[in-house]
Amino acid sequence: MRNFSPRQLAIGCVLLASVGAHAENWPRFRGPTGQGESSETNLPLKWSESENLAWKVQVPQTGWSSPIVWGDRIFLTGTSPDGVSCHVMCFNAPDGKLLWNTQVFNQTPTRKEQQNSYATPTPITDGQKVYAFFSGGGAAALTFDGKIAWTNTDHPFYSRHGLGASPALYNDLLFLSYDLSDPKNETLGWTVPWDKSYVLALDKNSGKERWRTQRGMTRQAHGAPQIREIDGKSQVVSHAGDVIQGFDPESGKILWWMKNPGEGVVPSPVFGDGMLFSSSGFPTAFGGQKFYAAIRAFKLGGSGDLTKQLVWEEKKAVPMIPSFAFFNHMLFTVKEDGIAQCLDAKTGNVLWKQRLDGHFEASPVVAEGRIYFLSDDAVTTVIAADRDFKSLAQNPLHEHCQASMAVSNGKFYIRTQGHLDCIAAAHH
Repeated sequence: MRNFSPRQLAIGCVLLASVGAHAENWPRFRGPTGQGESSETNLPLKWSESENLAWKVQVPQTGWSSPIVWGDRIFLTGTSPDGVSCHVMCFNAPDGKLLWNTQVFNQTPTRKEQQNSYATPTPITDGQKVYAFFSGGGAAALTFDGKIAWTNTDHPFYSRHGLGASPALYNDLLFLSYDLSDPKNETLGWTVPWDKSYVLALDKNSGKERWRTQRGMTRQAHGAPQIREIDGKSQVVSHAGDVIQGFDPESGKILWWMKNPGEGVVPSPVFGDGMLFSSSGFPTAFGGQKFYAAIRAFKLGGSGDLTKQLVWEEKKAVPMIPSFAFFNHMLFTVKEDGIAQCLDAKTGNVLWKQRLDGHFEASPVVAEGRIYFLSDDAVTTVIAADRDFKSLAQNPLHEHCQASMAVSNGKFYIRTQGHLDCIAAAHH
């Protein structure tokens, strides 16, 4: 089977979208390339509850997974409020109608941070089925008409934070990082490294395990694995606390690693200009050493220990939860407290730094030369994706929000607490 790069897959999503030749699907967390990029045009710049809000519908289950879109279908996951009953939902993109709400299994809820949910992993689709993970580590695949194709609850998950990672697809393989901590001694895998975490590959057609690779001595993290073409070959790139690793997608063999000290890494890595950009996660002291938080840029390519390929690092305004956005040789970040910055991707030089209104957990989106930052109050601050700071709009929806937005067919889809909103310019 031919292997495709993330950019080829993104182009394929454009061609395959059933809503029109110029529409782009949003098939996974952070879209076609996994880093918040959209090729959509004619997107609304401004909106509110009385402007460019095409529809708003209730979501019957709770959770903070982000919406994904394929053609005229929007998929979300959720659970019952107690976290036991796990569901996948499908909405009709033109009008928001709930088409189906399928319970896939029950799980036994375990500990999570208050701001997390029992359905935080964003689902993923290949246009044939939708694949979903839940906080207990269980996975399910469903057809587009809501029928369960398979379930797999053989990989129980426990982390002090709860599960926050989202899956990736490559050919017939489905990947998720299981970065665990010990339920009997929570410091293990949390503040103290241990050797129980792993990356899992399931057969997307059967749900059965294809491979499982232990990471080595690491700590917990929540970033989504990424499929990248490196040295001419597709690789699975995944970070845990303290390390970033590259895996052979077919065998699970660890090809390379980079030391990246820190724990509880939530931002997913992004790529550009031949480099990987990552947050270190939370700073900690361990083994007599103090680790500081940093945004780090590593040169890609090679095998074994690539730690020395660190190009630059920035220790100020390091995001702990929102992922980064890369555009036109620039890296855009926002910290939870609202400090946004633009860095020169090649050098790490800070081009500008501004405080935005609000608290931020959602990851930004890049579209039409703009960066869309969505706050916890569902206010989207739009800025120019430029080396000079220019604020273009502030768009309030007045509801709590932690999920990242999806972009497809000229529209934004935003999951708030209890609702799914569709933002579209008046001509749509």
